[in-house]
Amino acid sequence: MTSPDETASEPAPASNTDSDAAATDPSPGDTTDADTFRVGIHVTETELRFVVNVPSDIDSGWTDPDAFQRLVERVTWEQLDQRATLQTVATNADEGETVFLGTVTLRPDETVVDHSLRVPPLDGA
Repeated sequence: MTSPDETASEPAPASNTDSDAAATDPSPGDTTDADTFRVGIHVTETELRFVVNVPSDIDSGWTDPDAFQRLVERVTWEQLDQRATLQTVATNADEGETVFLGTVTLRPDETVVDHSLRVPPLDGA
């Protein structure tokens, strides 16, 4: 599960459309105003690095890259057992490999819309 895009990228500016004053709030399952971040663990010789792949068309409502990456990390560990996940990756993944755990879909107001997080089966796990 190695990928060349294994490091977190910087957000790119995107257009932000104003919502109509008469519009209703989107339902939690509505992802039209949310961004999906791919998350994983990158294995180096000395450490495991949590990585967030940021979409190139990220909503301009995300003003602090560090803040949303911390939010993605927090949501990930709320859904997965951090210790067990990291142990599985450390034991079974090769140095230089990035093990992707899935995606987290969030709105700039920090609403979690959806996620597809799981510890992927690794050889020997």
